[in-house]
Amino acid sequence: MSNLTKGLILLLVVLGIGAGLAVWKSKVGGHSNAGFNKITQQEVELLVADLAEQNPMAIKRLGEDAELRKQQLNNLKELFAFASEAERSGMTNDPKFRNELQNIRTELTAVNYDRHINKDKGPMPPFGFIGEDQVKAFWGEGEQPAKGFFENAKDTIGLGKRDNEMAFQRFLDTKITLLKESNPAMKDREISEEEKTQAREFFAKINIYNEEFETKIASGELPKELKDKIDLQVKLQQAQFLARVYSDKMAKEIEVTDDDVAAYIAANPEFDTSAKRAKADEILARAKGGEDFAALANEFSEDPGNNAGENGNKRGGLYDNVRLGMMVKPFEEAALALEPGQVSQNLVETDFGYHIIKLEKKGEADGREGQKEQTYDVRHILISTGFKDPTNPIGREEPIKQYVRRKLEEEREKKTMEDLVARNNVQVPEDFNVPQITDEQIQEMMKQQQQQQVINTPGGHSEGDGHDH
Repeated sequence: MSNLTKGLILLLVVLGIGAGLAVWKSKVGGHSNAGFNKITQQEVELLVADLAEQNPMAIKRLGEDAELRKQQLNNLKELFAFASEAERSGMTNDPKFRNELQNIRTELTAVNYDRHINKDKGPMPPFGFIGEDQVKAFWGEGEQPAKGFFENAKDTIGLGKRDNEMAFQRFLDTKITLLKESNPAMKDREISEEEKTQAREFFAKINIYNEEFETKIASGELPKELKDKIDLQVKLQQAQFLARVYSDKMAKEIEVTDDDVAAYIAANPEFDTSAKRAKADEILARAKGGEDFAALANEFSEDPGNNAGENGNKRGGLYDNVRLGMMVKPFEEAALALEPGQVSQNLVETDFGYHIIKLEKKGEADGREGQKEQTYDVRHILISTGFKDPTNPIGREEPIKQYVRRKLEEEREKKTMEDLVARNNVQVPEDFNVPQITDEQIQEMMKQQQQQQVINTPGGHSEGDGHDH
């Protein structure tokens, strides 16, 4: 072979390297430019139009309720704020997150391409028209077309067809890692061979359709609207993924501690319970002095459960056959420390208020696995320290600590979200137009969905035969 011929081959291989790197960067390295800080009115309307085909009833309601549209836009703003902040923090540099972002694109592309090219072929499960011979070809099984000189040259130096087995293993490892991180119950779960086989078939099919889509888009065989719709769905799905992961991280940073709650209560006079404690002390003194405990409970107890007696009668503060663990720990410990007939010497404080306790008796009941379990009958008088949210006229009283913790959490979440939106300059439209949906369209869509459920149910049947494209 002449030096000139060798030089020509080397040049072609180098050009192949350049093209391969460009494609790799566009597919894997481009997520930081996904545009998570903005969604236009046109994009929102494209999204709504697509959803109208799947859930026309919800879209009809959306068109009738301006406040609901406003809420949806605010949800999008918060979603993109979290996703943008995840990018800013460098989260997308983590290989498992970067891999999953690419998985999302591949999966959504394949699903939408499947719907587009097979929409007129009758009901069929997702990817049902991909034949077994296509799957085998994807894995390099069965008869393969002969490779030319340049294809063999690229294979020799590792520039040929990607290793689908390695790509699948990366896909599977990513899915398993993320599943275990998001669900501690799955930490020690091992994937079965059957599950791996199903995942392998799914991986093959989404990549078959993804490659078909890329080829046809490049050649102009598919409408630009399809690509726009897929790109929008990918952006939203990737944003949801990043937002979920980053929100888990943020939850720890905005967590309200017991010290935070105590400090807030101490600094706000409206939470002072000294007057209620004084009232509870007076009742305790009367109970210890020998007054009828049940009568005192019926007169003073602020426990709603005391009004749940038969025929509307009050219960005299009685809870009978109480099993261990049914009451909050300070109450239970104080009750079981007494002898039957004895009244607690001191007030027992819980998040619900101040309790005056009298133990009636101790007993046993059949527990789990036939073992005996301790029970007790107890009377108590509650002077509630519950607090009613002044901004919620129909709300119920709740324990002060619970109210304060919720209030602080809401304030921190609101402040954090406002900061994220501002820092990432998240922009959403003021409003958007919604397609007009008729009752006839809703009925027709429900009918189609029922048919598809039958197809996707094990044992369901279809006229499709799984032939190749």
